[in-house]
Amino acid sequence: MKRPFPAVLLVLSGLGLLHASLFTDLCLRYVRPGLRPYLIASGALLLVLGLASAALDRGRGSHAEHGGHGDTGHGHSAAPRVAWLLFLPALSLLIYAPPALGSYTASREPARAVAQQRHFEPLAATSPLPMTLTEFTSRVQQDRAQAIKGRSVTLTGFVTPDGRGGGWYLTRIIFSCCAADAQSVKVRIHGAPAPPADTWVAVTGTWHPGGTLGTRSAPAALDARTVERVDKPVNAYTDDLPLTPSR
Repeated sequence: MKRPFPAVLLVLSGLGLLHASLFTDLCLRYVRPGLRPYLIASGALLLVLGLASAALDRGRGSHAEHGGHGDTGHGHSAAPRVAWLLFLPALSLLIYAPPALGSYTASREPARAVAQQRHFEPLAATSPLPMTLTEFTSRVQQDRAQAIKGRSVTLTGFVTPDGRGGGWYLTRIIFSCCAADAQSVKVRIHGAPAPPADTWVAVTGTWHPGGTLGTRSAPAALDARTVERVDKPVNAYTDDLPLTPSR
């Protein structure tokens, strides 16, 4: 493995990052949207460094040939054979990107505990009321005024089957920074058969009674009236109201 290896690796890594962050939306599977500009800058920098390194290596090779000092065969410019494995992550971004996080991840981790909240604003009069999964859970378990009782709400997320005893959850995965710190928030769905795992749906219904509403004993659960398939939103790795892809 000769001198061009580092330059080729830098170029491939740069192209991979640019492909994932500039020319496609693949990077949003793994990082928050706010980090996208940094990935673009990193990809461009790696590409420039790789091309510069290749140009310098070519210049050195040309100089050595004219000076009569070729490769002596001592292998000082060689890299360990295992270094070829570094090509795999770079190529994966160009050829086959790792799949997005979904029900497989969510089913193996407990739901994220929602932050403690003491004051709640009055709910809008809209019916059904669009809510995030976190907001719904907070209202169910912390709102002593029980404003959520009897209200028709619409929640959006992807399907996570409950492998322990049937049933399913509506789920959102949340990135604080990137996929490495991903956490999930889940709402149990009653009264409707489970669509296929990882299907994005909007579920309209009312809180499923249990425990004492407004306390931690109340389950984050919904009696579904309708379940409609929807497109995966642009902001799939937040728990905000869904944004639809631009046409």
